[in-house]
Amino acid sequence: MSVSTSSSSLYPPGGFAPPKDRRGHTEGNVGLPEGTEVFSADNHISLADDIFYKRFPEEMKDRAPRVWYEDGAWMLGRKGKSFVAGDFSHVLMQYDPLAGSGSADMPARAADLRGDGIAKELAFPNALLALLFYPDTEVRELCFRVYNEYISQLQEESGGSFYGVGLINWWDAEGAARTLSELKSLGLKTFLLPLSAGKNGDGERIDYSSTSMIPVWDAIEESGVPVSHHIGEAPLAAPCEFNSVAVGMMHNLAPFREMFGKYIFSGIIDRHPSLSIGWFEGGINWIPAALQDAEHLNASYHHMLNRPVEHEVRHYWDNNMRASFMVDPLGLSLADQIGIDRIMWSSDYPHNESTFGYSEKSLTAVVDAVGPEAAAKIVSGNIKDFLGL
Repeated sequence: MSVSTSSSSLYPPGGFAPPKDRRGHTEGNVGLPEGTEVFSADNHISLADDIFYKRFPEEMKDRAPRVWYEDGAWMLGRKGKSFVAGDFSHVLMQYDPLAGSGSADMPARAADLRGDGIAKELAFPNALLALLFYPDTEVRELCFRVYNEYISQLQEESGGSFYGVGLINWWDAEGAARTLSELKSLGLKTFLLPLSAGKNGDGERIDYSSTSMIPVWDAIEESGVPVSHHIGEAPLAAPCEFNSVAVGMMHNLAPFREMFGKYIFSGIIDRHPSLSIGWFEGGINWIPAALQDAEHLNASYHHMLNRPVEHEVRHYWDNNMRASFMVDPLGLSLADQIGIDRIMWSSDYPHNESTFGYSEKSLTAVVDAVGPEAAAKIVSGNIKDFLGL
């Protein structure tokens, strides 16, 4: 297989317009087999309804985060102060003016995607991520449960074209079992697990690989719900005076290695072999290098490990993990090493780095790289399998 590692042909001179100024654009057949339903494995949706205040019990309404629209973006905060600040709020302003960006206009969203050749989508939250480490864990869990109920309603109303990513309590075992059970009953197919575990209700830092977290992983495995990890949590280590938004994205595009290492070396998968794990928006070109490095480290530090690694490193990737990309010619050139069944295409609508407005070019590149039948798996079949559809 010979594939160019250049993506320059996808990019117009001067770059793309902001998403609010783009429109879905298709020119016909991109070379996929007839009947292929393009399924974006990673899109995003802005919460455009003040659901927490509306749905919290009366005695907790004064503790509820509020949702409002301001300066072209959907905000989340309390007492008029947004939790979404800095570059993140400026980025939101580039796509939230699209009617389809927010949860209040699902027909506009569907029209944008159909116009871009996309039939189905899995949607992660946007500004809601500001609640991932909200210090009041009672409010945090209630927000997640309210959001799950809300997003499941949108999912049901979509008739099978929209699937929402839920949120769970990961900081205590009883809460994990409770929220996973509720999430499943609502029909949600996956949940977002932060790459950083944050702190528990006692203010202690959580280590996903610790023995104290085994009951949480037990609950996740027993639920059968696949785990989704996504880029975008980690702030820059130091201030950046110029073009911090681009520097921040460079930083955020490579966040998976620590958690990847914990799954393999710390025994999370060995203890819970039926876990299904998705890595979203970090591309796929990192995978061969991470596998290569893990194999080398396993051999080099084998005599120092205080817990044996039960399988070859490759076993964990081939049996438990998948990853998504939008534009990754380098990754596609390594598709045989990664595994066709392990790769999922996404649009990332409506983000700046999304393929919105040129998805047909990205899809054509997939077909050109791996052929029509393998491409159908990458742009449709593999995400359906991940979600159990």
